[in-house]
Amino acid sequence: MSAPDDDIEEPDDGLQDEAELGKAYDARLLARLWPYVRPYWPLMLVTLLLVVPLFFLELAPAWIIKQGLDRAFPGEPLADTGPPGPDWLVSFLEAPDGVPALVWLSALYGLAALALAGLQFLNLYMMAWTGQLAMRDLRRDVFGHIQKLHLGFFDRYPVGRLVTRATNDVENVAEMFSSGIVSLLTDIFKMIGFATILFLVNAKLALVTFTVVPLLIVVAVVFRLRVRDAFRETRIRIARINATIQETITGMKVVQLFTREKRNLADFDVQNALNRDAAQRSNRWDAGLFSSVEIAQNLTIAIILGYGVKMASVGTFFLFVDWMRRFFMPLRDLSAKYSVMQSSMASAERIFQLFDTEPAIQDRTSEVPPRETAARGTVEFDGVWFSYTPDPGDEDWVLRNVSFRVAPGEKAAFVGATGAGKTSVIKLLTRLYEPQKGTIRIDGIDLRDLPQAEVRRRVDMVLQDVFLFSGTVAENIGLGNEALAPEALERAARSVEAHRFIERLPNGYTTELRERGIDLSAGQRQLLSFARAVAHGADILVLDEATSSIDTETEAAIQRGIHNLMEGKTSLVIAHRLSTIRDVDRIHVLHKGRIVEEGRHEELLALEGVYARLYRLQYQTQEQAAAS
Repeated sequence: MSAPDDDIEEPDDGLQDEAELGKAYDARLLARLWPYVRPYWPLMLVTLLLVVPLFFLELAPAWIIKQGLDRAFPGEPLADTGPPGPDWLVSFLEAPDGVPALVWLSALYGLAALALAGLQFLNLYMMAWTGQLAMRDLRRDVFGHIQKLHLGFFDRYPVGRLVTRATNDVENVAEMFSSGIVSLLTDIFKMIGFATILFLVNAKLALVTFTVVPLLIVVAVVFRLRVRDAFRETRIRIARINATIQETITGMKVVQLFTREKRNLADFDVQNALNRDAAQRSNRWDAGLFSSVEIAQNLTIAIILGYGVKMASVGTFFLFVDWMRRFFMPLRDLSAKYSVMQSSMASAERIFQLFDTEPAIQDRTSEVPPRETAARGTVEFDGVWFSYTPDPGDEDWVLRNVSFRVAPGEKAAFVGATGAGKTSVIKLLTRLYEPQKGTIRIDGIDLRDLPQAEVRRRVDMVLQDVFLFSGTVAENIGLGNEALAPEALERAARSVEAHRFIERLPNGYTTELRERGIDLSAGQRQLLSFARAVAHGADILVLDEATSSIDTETEAAIQRGIHNLMEGKTSLVIAHRLSTIRDVDRIHVLHKGRIVEEGRHEELLALEGVYARLYRLQYQTQEQAAAS
């Protein structure tokens, strides 16, 4: 497939901000990461202390071979061979009596190689272990923070990006410890160490050899500037590919029903080609740096060949070749480490951006004294205005000056056309959102003065879209409340007539449900949500389109259960089905965000207003069908 034109118009998909993140080094981010690493400082200390023995063990093989070569070619050196080393090292390299010198040096070489391999394993393991321990704590905090954010945050923040924050981004930060910043510091230490040792061995040869290094530094700086742009572009392309895949999989039913496969594939091909081209530019600079280092390394060996025979012995000549090769090795891996660092810093930036998003709904620090004389279950809305837009205009208000009162044990219904604001009333009552104006009270206490956990303990919701977790039937009814015994769960299920289908499942209440309960029918899932509400025993009950997913026969069978569920509780009902709202104490009619009518079913029909019109349009046919 040919590459797409450069003038393809990019969608404004909210992913462009990915390009604005990610320096290769950011002290501010490292300071914020430090609290996660600090508890494991002993492991980090061991890792840093291992650098020194690792460095000398990397020096050892070439030094041992140098001794062997100088013994194999004992002629007079053409120039100074450099200091022989400390007395203890010289004596250690001398073979014991009766052991050939080359055999002794061979044994020492093997021991040095084994020790180097063992310490390298320990060093890499300790770095990776430290990173995983720290990132376990970071991932836990990310997950915990996500659960604290209010529902409005999730309305505008894609789920896929949140999952990425808690998974891929945390893993990228962990990689910084195993392959990034620690390795970079270690490499810098080694390069300085190799250069210093080479000057000590033969200063003249080292001075000639390092003439190539300044040119290589210029190449590395150019690479850093160029690869950063290529890396950022690649990250944007990958983010768009992930978004396209997630959207397609999520909407697969619609894709297949409306035969959008070819269109989706064409869109994906464009994004895939753009990602290929961005990755190719990054690969080009990566290959350029690798080739530059190879050229510099080979040029250095050529310089050693040209001048070394005039300045050093055969052993020293080999020593320079080996140590210079080790000097250049970190530079060859610079592109990989730079990419790891930049990716890690970008991920850390995005994680801390999420942390910096404060929950819009927070509990007040001051405690409200309990009101022992207050009735249990009174719900009041007093002049409530609400909009999902932070700075609403006149057209953005979903609720406008809504006021009503539901007494303890009273059953109130909310009806209205789509978009009238019915569901928004429920979201405000459960404090998933907060109103811009007005006050909401439970038992005379402002919701903002009650902890969120207390509000949600007092209010049980049965939602239109039932969400079931992977786990057993009993776990989905109890939702982790250990105070609920199996007998209590069964009583709750019996009260809403869910026990009948549960006992027919392969393992009854211990039957494992698949993701989102897809192995149950819509009606069965709804019955479990009723049992869940009964089991948790709140004094305020909310039914949001609670029977919309149940067929007429199933609905008739569970009406007794719903009535039992409502018994003795303050109930707020949103429903389109006549059988759910005819028996309530009061019906509130919402129209364009305002309560325009209140009363019982017969009273509202007699008014010949909004409710009567809704009834004739929506409910009359259902009533006739139910009666028949």
